Amino acid sequence: MGFVDLHVHSRCSDGTLTPSELVDYAVKKGLCAVALTDHDTVDGLDEMMEYAKGKPIEVIPGIEYSTEYNNRDVHIVGLFIDHMSPVFLEYLTRFKQSRTDRNHKLCANLRGAGIDITYEALLDAFPGAVITRAHYAAFLLDKGYVKSRSEAFERYLGDNTPYFVHREKVTPEEVIDVTLRAGGIPILAHPTLYKLGREQLDVLVRRLKNAGLMGIECCYSTYTPSEEKQMRALAEKFDLLPSGGSDFHGANKPGLDLAVGYGKLFVPDGLLADMKKALNTKILFTDLDDTLLNAEKEISENTRNKIIEMLSKGNHFVLASGRAVNSILDVLEVLDIQRSDSVGKVYVAAYNGAVIYNCTDNSVIEQYDVPLPTAQAIFDMAIKRGIHIQTYTDTHIISCAEDKELAFYKKAVKMPYKVETNLTKALNHAPFKLLAIDIDDRSRLEDLRREIEDSEFAKDITCAFSSSRYLEFYNKRAGKGNALRNLCSAIPVHIKNSVAAGDEENDITMIEAATVGVCMVNGSPLVKEYADYITEHDNNHDGIVEIIDRFLLC
Repeated sequence: MGFVDLHVHSRCSDGTLTPSELVDYAVKKGLCAVALTDHDTVDGLDEMMEYAKGKPIEVIPGIEYSTEYNNRDVHIVGLFIDHMSPVFLEYLTRFKQSRTDRNHKLCANLRGAGIDITYEALLDAFPGAVITRAHYAAFLLDKGYVKSRSEAFERYLGDNTPYFVHREKVTPEEVIDVTLRAGGIPILAHPTLYKLGREQLDVLVRRLKNAGLMGIECCYSTYTPSEEKQMRALAEKFDLLPSGGSDFHGANKPGLDLAVGYGKLFVPDGLLADMKKALNTKILFTDLDDTLLNAEKEISENTRNKIIEMLSKGNHFVLASGRAVNSILDVLEVLDIQRSDSVGKVYVAAYNGAVIYNCTDNSVIEQYDVPLPTAQAIFDMAIKRGIHIQTYTDTHIISCAEDKELAFYKKAVKMPYKVETNLTKALNHAPFKLLAIDIDDRSRLEDLRREIEDSEFAKDITCAFSSSRYLEFYNKRAGKGNALRNLCSAIPVHIKNSVAAGDEENDITMIEAATVGVCMVNGSPLVKEYADYITEHDNNHDGIVEIIDRFLLC
């Protein structure tokens, strides 16, 4: 088994080795791979990657961001970033200017304390470096203003000194988003150093996971065995990729060595392999009706075989529909694509993303309901307008009436039904969605939608058409777009490898969330405005095959 170090600093921030020297030292230490993660800069990446060519080591492009959470410094490491991507360069330019402005203010404050210091003098003393407080401490020590680095922080540089200047508040969520958009993996660095306690650390990790965090450092130089065990438990609890590194700074951290930390660190190369798998696996989210299914609610053999081929390559497949879980599972049974030799997995995002379901182990990954009082109020509003409305138990449709709308719906969805308008009697838990149907006059549904969007329920409920006859109501935290982001995070698969296909309004959030959003040529004009690609073939002529060939098997 090989080993790696995924958290290392060079002279381009506050380390003491050049990027090229780091490569030679990493080779000497026997590392398979090393990640350069300088603080808030990527200035050393090109040199390090170029110098490593032809040498027996892989250089992972990275960065360590400084962010603020509840008045604490929280660091996020970004690995595998495209450091030349426009979105990343735009962020870095803005952040560097903020850091420069802060350094000028700090120098002015120190001059007010009688210290002969300018920002230009710091740049001359530390050429090519991103100036941090560690450089100030070294400067003050060298000029004789203090007798130790610790004294420099206690008297002049610490957070509670009168000279300290707070930097621009950058949130962890912001840099997680930047990292994802730059194709990288965002990782929470050394969580134990924040001294949050188990409960508050759980709160932080959950919050960052919801923002797209993909990994957490489970191996780190200062961890005790119990702390490493705790970090691995957090990784498992929140479906995060384990990462690890020494946080090597050269002579600036005496006794802390590359690859081994303080002597007991070991980061197996299997962690890197898992990250690469997350970066390379692709995932397809597809709507059912009028997207995957043809007009007869069937799937052609050509489409079926193409999905099986996609799964055999290790890619994942998600049926994202407004339908109930059982109805979608019925489609999967007919489709018969879950093979024992399939590498990729099959998932369901039911009720417009309100329930995310793993078909491999029959488990619910996530679910968001409509509170029962809210559901009853929407039911009553529809019934008052004479509009058909229904919801669902785990096994049945709960319909307001046995009418032509119910008969129309049951032509496509073969679920048993019960007629009941009192949802407390009909349901044993809050429903995941409601569906209003009008097969003659869409304008009546639009009037109902306006009434609900003008009501107190608008802050918690999404209203969206899934066809000209169907108006859906579901939790705002649900929706197909949120389902896409949440499932990519849970598996994990990098969102840059996501493709989504749909045809109607309730598919828009999914099409927007995916890196490649596709509208079927038979889709509504509104949806086409949001799509990155419009198919040449419709749902009756294997449009999904076109999508798989073009974006998932290329």
